Amino acid sequence: MNATPNALSGVGIELREPAYAWGQRVIALDDLVNDGSYPDREEGALLAARGSLGEIVNIGHAQELNEPVYLVQFDGCVVGCLEIELVPAPHGLLPETDEEAGA
Repeated sequence: MNATPNALSGVGIELREPAYAWGQRVIALDDLVNDGSYPDREEGALLAARGSLGEIVNIGHAQELNEPVYLVQFDGCVVGCLEIELVPAPHGLLPETDEEAGA
């Protein structure tokens, strides 16, 4: 695993590289509920059920945890997730878009 230069490297902490890629399809390992940070839903509301299929639309980094944070588009909303909340979807599980199918 290679370290990427960042604000933390000056203090001897290496940035943890993401395990998943932008555009990768993933499955939620648990029910993902609103912790209060999703403004359009009640706190505690279900955002994505366990087993929901989604696609990573952006990747950030939580400095205090030194962990990647994934923005995942599930049906109906985009949810911030940690790696421990996701697993890669098997190839072919989700329908391909026209662009991916080469149309």
